[in-house]
Amino acid sequence: MFKRIIVLLAGVWLCAVPAAAQQQPEMAVIRAAVLRVDDPGLPPISRLDLPPVDLAFAGARLAIEDNDTTGRFMNQDFEAEEIATDPVSAGAELDRLIEDGIQFVVVLADDATTLALADRAGDRAMILNAMARGDNLRGTDCRFNTIHVAPSNAMLADALAQFLMWKNWPRWFLIEGSHPADTALADAYRRAATKFGARIVEDRIYEDTGGARRTDSGHVQVQKQMPVFTQRAEDHDVVVAADEADVFASYLPYQVWDPRPVTGSAGLVPRSWHPAMEAWGASQFQNRFEELANRPIREPDYQTWLALRMIGEVATRTQSADPQTLREFMLSEQFEVAGFKGQKLTLRDWDHQVRQPILLTTGKLTASVSPQEQFLHQTSQLDTLGIDRPETECKFREAT
Repeated sequence: MFKRIIVLLAGVWLCAVPAAAQQQPEMAVIRAAVLRVDDPGLPPISRLDLPPVDLAFAGARLAIEDNDTTGRFMNQDFEAEEIATDPVSAGAELDRLIEDGIQFVVVLADDATTLALADRAGDRAMILNAMARGDNLRGTDCRFNTIHVAPSNAMLADALAQFLMWKNWPRWFLIEGSHPADTALADAYRRAATKFGARIVEDRIYEDTGGARRTDSGHVQVQKQMPVFTQRAEDHDVVVAADEADVFASYLPYQVWDPRPVTGSAGLVPRSWHPAMEAWGASQFQNRFEELANRPIREPDYQTWLALRMIGEVATRTQSADPQTLREFMLSEQFEVAGFKGQKLTLRDWDHQVRQPILLTTGKLTASVSPQEQFLHQTSQLDTLGIDRPETECKFREAT
């Protein structure tokens, strides 16, 4: 009799399993893509800066792991397609992604390519800019379909300027490169100097004459050229380098004529992230990334991770997989996301720039984090970095 009862109960349980499985809600899939547009130009000055093959993609994989950790409890599954392409093929790749139903695309490209892709996407997709820093993209060339996860030139320049003023180093010797991107960054430093009361005592342009970046005699040439190039400058407290093209700034430390600290594109560098960052729970984040990628994290990795985490956060908060619902919440005042920077990161409604602290880093350490505490703001201290609402030239229009 006892055995018969067990058999009957087992039969009831087996019959109940399919019914329970049928009641389980279907997983909602939230899809995104990471579109990395590789620059075909010259290699970096230092071989330590050569980009790994999984640059940005490793950050994406960690973000998907993080999103799925929460998503599995809400029947949400996150996916991110990874595409590495060149500027010529980038538009076609974007079209393919959108035609495949992907409506969130994390883009890592230069300013011009990012703007072109935003216009190409139009209202078909949301672009999350994880690399381009141009202030024009947040100003006269702003697009409603674009969110800027990467900090702007203005944010980076303001972050450094605040620290230099805190150090009582108000006299700057600005050295800028000859490329348009260098000029744009130098303009951001000029604006920051005016904003915070510094004075650019002299401004020189380092002309890029081409040639090999890494040669057997390179250090000999630099040792002779840089002191000559920087001598007889007006009295200054610090050298500020604006070298987005990566032509000369790395050669400045220990080679300038006057014994002065180098900042900007070399020396003390403002960044969105640094592999030595440990505060605010960042150690466990760094460890998880290094375990996944077998290398230290880089800025594009962090910015891509943050972009995809933003998608995961709004999906959790809205309990939705509908792209329109996710976009609307991401652009709302209720949106915030954690980024291991000591405070929640939010979005500026006037230019779609993510508010965030900026790290001031040396080769091995985070020296400081801006905004500096003495610089106050009526709504958010983070808005002391970059273009504030009264200053913005952004008048949103739909991408064309």
